[in-house]
Amino acid sequence: MADKVLMKGNEVIAEAAMQAGCKLFFGYPITPQTEISAYMAKRMPKIGGTFLQAESEVAAINMVYGAAGAGARVMTSSSSPGISLKSEGISYIAGSDLPCVIVNIVRGGPGLGGIQPAQSDYFQAVKGGGHGDYHMIVLAPSSIQELADITQDAFDIADQYRMPVMIMGDGMLGQMMEPVSFSNRKGRELPEKTWAACGTEGKRKHNIINSLYIEAEDLEKLVVARYEKYKEIEKNEVKWESYMTDDAEIIIAAYGTIARVAKTAIATLRKNGVRVGLIRPITLWPFPAQAFADAAEKADGFLTVEMSMGQMVEDVRLAVNGKKPVSFFGRTGGVIPTPDEICEAVMAMKEAK
Repeated sequence: MADKVLMKGNEVIAEAAMQAGCKLFFGYPITPQTEISAYMAKRMPKIGGTFLQAESEVAAINMVYGAAGAGARVMTSSSSPGISLKSEGISYIAGSDLPCVIVNIVRGGPGLGGIQPAQSDYFQAVKGGGHGDYHMIVLAPSSIQELADITQDAFDIADQYRMPVMIMGDGMLGQMMEPVSFSNRKGRELPEKTWAACGTEGKRKHNIINSLYIEAEDLEKLVVARYEKYKEIEKNEVKWESYMTDDAEIIIAAYGTIARVAKTAIATLRKNGVRVGLIRPITLWPFPAQAFADAAEKADGFLTVEMSMGQMVEDVRLAVNGKKPVSFFGRTGGVIPTPDEICEAVMAMKEAK
């Protein structure tokens, strides 16, 4: 598909995944991401792949665990309560050093919450989500085109580092429609999956996929080695967008679709002579801390805007390290902040100086 087509975000995720070589999908329907499953159910058999609607989210993530252990490119998707159910399996996958892609189209919570868009799963995604010492790489696109590109790259990233990659969107991104093209990208040079449990053909010893280590020293050694890999990821994979930050006195921090709302607010504020910019994390983990630290040398302050009661704001404050004030504005429960509300929050910061 070289030409642009008009597609819904959820369907773009599914199509991009298949074009990246994903031929196995295990999931369970939940609003607002069900179109991913529906699209996969329709298209997977046509490309020789397998779609399976599991009996539960718990079953789905354990099917992903098995497929990833065999070296397959595999994906699952869900929305907030479903990701909570998958958390144990995600920890097992991380503890077994297996690559896979997990999509979370976030809805309001806690509990069943509501079906409207939210960003209140940030802590769950970037701080682990399941038990134990581990990270996932967490990617946060803000447009349908970026969603396609990031989904395709996510499989390469997962294979390169042998770890789960989460694509975190929200109900707006999943449901909106925009023109998109699927490029014939080259992709990354990736190591052979010599670790996969996919049959020996009598040529080697059995590969064993495992996350259980009885001896404390053995487990510690593996976890420490994993964190050395995380340091490499923090060097190589951090991504963010800087928008009108060169002369900004106040910098808005926002990710995903709220960053688009923030850009509308910035246009209004700039017309009124207020110098405002935006730093948009694209990788939520690893977090672009240095971008904020550098910006703190010039800006007067930061305003973090989220569809939550305030989660990413903690990472912004850690990055700024007390050099400049960091304020917060958010709506929750599925309520979307408006450009006017963001403008008011910025002006309140200016007046408080």
